[in-house]
Amino acid sequence: MIEQIYNFFTIEMLYLWVNCGVLPFWLILIFFPQSHLCKYFVTSIFPIILLGGAYIFMLYQSYIDVYNFDKNFTLYLGIAELSELFSDTTFLMMFWIHFVAINLFVGGWILKDSQKFGVNRYLIAVPLIITYLIGPLGLFIYWFIRLFYAKRISLYD
Repeated sequence: MIEQIYNFFTIEMLYLWVNCGVLPFWLILIFFPQSHLCKYFVTSIFPIILLGGAYIFMLYQSYIDVYNFDKNFTLYLGIAELSELFSDTTFLMMFWIHFVAINLFVGGWILKDSQKFGVNRYLIAVPLIITYLIGPLGLFIYWFIRLFYAKRISLYD
């Protein structure tokens, strides 16, 4: 049974599951931010546990395939080395899960923070959508919106 599951979750299949799996979380964040479903399901640790499980599965699969983990540290040497790392589908998938998890975490943080400062939920939809697509740009736009609602600038919270 375990081997059937392992054979089912190829890198391509895992990529599809991760991409389709985060969409409900983002849709709930954008369209139902005040719901209990969002509070207990989306902005909790639950999606991070799911994506962490996918990441652990990728680590396990790369370990079984004798992936050279030392090669990952070459990404700091230059853009050519980074480009070479992204040509490896295993590294690319681990990076993608990392990217999706961080963006979802930031989206949840934006929602919680906006509720704390009473930011209009329709206005928050814009930075949430941009965070889903581009990540840091959505966070930057949210901080700009937050300045008007918080009426103060703070380097830490």
